[in-house]
Amino acid sequence: MGQYLPIFALLVVATLFAAISLVASRLLAPRNSTAAKRAPYECGIVPSQDPPERFPVRFYLVAMSFIVFDIEIIFLYPWAVIYRNLGAYGLIAIVVFSLPIFVSLAYEFSQGALDWGPSKQNRVEPMTMVAPRDTSTTVRQVGLDGREPRTEAA
Repeated sequence: MGQYLPIFALLVVATLFAAISLVASRLLAPRNSTAAKRAPYECGIVPSQDPPERFPVRFYLVAMSFIVFDIEIIFLYPWAVIYRNLGAYGLIAIVVFSLPIFVSLAYEFSQGALDWGPSKQNRVEPMTMVAPRDTSTTVRQVGLDGREPRTEAA
């Protein structure tokens, strides 16, 4: 039991530190909230308009997949170092660990979450009619407050 005493002491100290920090924050923090404090902060620039669009869900799917595969690699490295000592149990454990991750990746592929660029554009059905494109339809005009509009050079 004595060998666990340092771990128990560390848990107690960490819990006390968290509790004291929360109590001190409640007691000492100023309570006057202003519009400037509630406004979003972006490099000191006061936002003059809402953002042009939200990030698509596809962005978050790719970001989460990246994080999940990073975590999987972190667990696969020690397993690969000692896999001979683990035997069949180690193989089954890593398959059970990896299978849901690869199933989710297959689902993302099937839903087109990882498709962008020319390969996605080539899969458009031939019956769809696409309007001709120019800079006014393809380039989003953002942040033009107080600036002169761009003119096309001949």
